[in-house]
Amino acid sequence: MKKTLFTLLILSTVVGIMSCRKSGSMPNIKQYDDQQIQSYISANSISGMKRDTVGGDTTGIYYQIIQQGTGAQFDYTDSLFFTYTLKSFDGLYNNTDTVTDHFDGLLGHTAPKGLTTALHDVVKYKGTKVRILIPSHLAYGLAGAGSGSKTIVNGRIAGNQCLDYTLYVVPDLVAYDDQVIQNYIAANNLSGYTKLLSGPATGMYYKITVPPVNGNLITYNSSVTLYYTGQLMDNSFFDETYAPTVIPPATTTTATTFTDLQQITPGFRTGLFLLGSGNGSISLLIPSRLAYGNTSSSGSTTTIPANSCLRFEVQVTTVVTN
Repeated sequence: MKKTLFTLLILSTVVGIMSCRKSGSMPNIKQYDDQQIQSYISANSISGMKRDTVGGDTTGIYYQIIQQGTGAQFDYTDSLFFTYTLKSFDGLYNNTDTVTDHFDGLLGHTAPKGLTTALHDVVKYKGTKVRILIPSHLAYGLAGAGSGSKTIVNGRIAGNQCLDYTLYVVPDLVAYDDQVIQNYIAANNLSGYTKLLSGPATGMYYKITVPPVNGNLITYNSSVTLYYTGQLMDNSFFDETYAPTVIPPATTTTATTFTDLQQITPGFRTGLFLLGSGNGSISLLIPSRLAYGNTSSSGSTTTIPANSCLRFEVQVTTVVTN
């Protein structure tokens, strides 16, 4: 009798589950994502969000145009440069460092799929700043993204997480670099810098911190021995040696000698020429096109992202004319 009752209980449960599925009471992933987005908007008091309805059948993406760009509408084959912040709805992934978080490449090569779709259908124009809420099925799905435990902040995006992007599609990299440097100067209370207004190094900022004395003139034919620190505009170090007059002091004590100034970046080389001769120090704030441009580079302590403005503190000790 007990066995019969247990069997009937299982059958009734199965029938109940099947009935729920047939009635449509269990949400599919798109419905689930939309519920999550609606709850997120409400919990964070977000206003002004619109739902993407391009093509008539909504993608489930929500967006808010903060600044409208202009010009020709870009397509999947167009190259874009944009900075962004990104966080997952669960709050475990939250990356707001636009110095390292930017993209430079073809629109069609962006990821995840929801971001590509939003850029093409919603953002459309260079100069646009926008906030985008991407449903999980157009983000990284069940698998998530990144490595390590999902409980590590900024280590991994957990599965089935909707994403909150704020991004800016840069229309003019020269003007953008200059604004990045000016913001850096203001944020770090720097003063006394001169901006080059003409010549091949236009847009670079420099400050001679220790005037050179008793040194040979620095030319393309010089071998230059120096100490330096190299920083990104979030003040993280990517390369460093130690010298007493370099502030802040670095961690190693080995000087560097450049025997071919043609092989160093244009901004760094221009800084040496501006110093003029050896036994002096100079501080440099270099726009990305005079650093490593649209390619990334390996520093001794971290990678230099593409399109990065750089800060160098340089102390020249010896100049030898070859």
